[in-house]
Amino acid sequence: MESSSTTPTVNANRLFYASCFALITTAFSFAIAAGILDQLKTELELSASQAGLITSMWFAGFPIAMVIGGLIYHKVGGKAIMQFAFFAHTIGIILLIFSGSYMGLLIANLLIGLGNGCTEAACNPMIADAYKGNKMSKMLNRFHMWFPGGIAVGSLLSGFMTNLDITGQSQVWLLLIPAVIYAFLFYGQTWPKAKIEEAATISGNLKGMFTPLFLFIAVCMALTAISEFGPNQWVGLILSKSGAEPTLILALTAGLMAIARYFGGNMVAKFDQTGVLLGSAILATIGIYLFSTQTGTMAYVAAVIFALGIAYFWPNMIGLTATKTPKTGALGMSIIGAIGMFSTSIFQPIIGGWIDADRAAAEAQGFTGDELELVSGQETLGTMVLFPAILIVLFTILYFWLKNRKSEVEVAVA
Repeated sequence: MESSSTTPTVNANRLFYASCFALITTAFSFAIAAGILDQLKTELELSASQAGLITSMWFAGFPIAMVIGGLIYHKVGGKAIMQFAFFAHTIGIILLIFSGSYMGLLIANLLIGLGNGCTEAACNPMIADAYKGNKMSKMLNRFHMWFPGGIAVGSLLSGFMTNLDITGQSQVWLLLIPAVIYAFLFYGQTWPKAKIEEAATISGNLKGMFTPLFLFIAVCMALTAISEFGPNQWVGLILSKSGAEPTLILALTAGLMAIARYFGGNMVAKFDQTGVLLGSAILATIGIYLFSTQTGTMAYVAAVIFALGIAYFWPNMIGLTATKTPKTGALGMSIIGAIGMFSTSIFQPIIGGWIDADRAAAEAQGFTGDELELVSGQETLGTMVLFPAILIVLFTILYFWLKNRKSEVEVAVA
């Protein structure tokens, strides 16, 4: 048995920076691959349903890889999961560039989605194991800032390349830059061990997951994810009829989310995770309500409030799982993330149905043209206020539930 003096040291900061570049790859794939879909649809003469199925492969691969990655994390190690992520990203990117067929694009997006899911499955527990206390919350927030931050940067770079007449699949080469960087940074590194013994076993993970607290957090995660991704998917389409510029709304939202997450550790230190999540639910409710009632310049005010509300949802739900239910380990964090993705995919067609119903109701009232789209869209956004409003109640319950309760980690290390 090796002595502690010969045990490889963990370079937490290098692993963290590698994780950030891996998440930037995910964000770039979201921004750029989605951006060229219309062009590919025209070039390959795809139907709308075929184009939609190509996009769905990105979302399908993500939760599949997260769940499988969580199950095998402590068996094969985060390093092996990230090696597969690099393989999936690289092959997927090359297929996306050179494939001239519908089937090739399906496989490419599925592989990229698998690589993105592996990134979350490996990097979330690595950060939770590498850092302690508020430092862990701070680093999780700063890791997740690179999803909106990467989308903002990727969108700007894509726009710049389009202006230079570098369009379509040629832009996808850009995805390889952060992918190669994260592969280099991860190369040869030692990954941290689980903080508590039960977190490193599937039986221990499952025991930790079948508890009232974890199940309560899972319900909250489903609602936080749809509160974030639901309005984001539809707000541009709706606000384009209100006098606001949708691309500016989306860029403002992504940029503010990135900045807010950079300072997320300070917020958690001051208000604790449950306090931050409760405040986020309140701001998200106000933001979506303003989206549903305001037009023109006020839409930008709504975007600011909405962005500050949803910014802390995802990283702090992952952090809450890690700190308050630590025995669930890597599997628990992956399951929570997968629940967020699955709930988003389930609710998107439901929200689309709400829009169709509200449009029919507005038509019956005599609205036409842009006014019809705005009135029906804002009616749907008004319905979406229910998601964060329910979260206000749930996070209030959770706040008092955990207020005087030490986390299992604090008890274990006391």
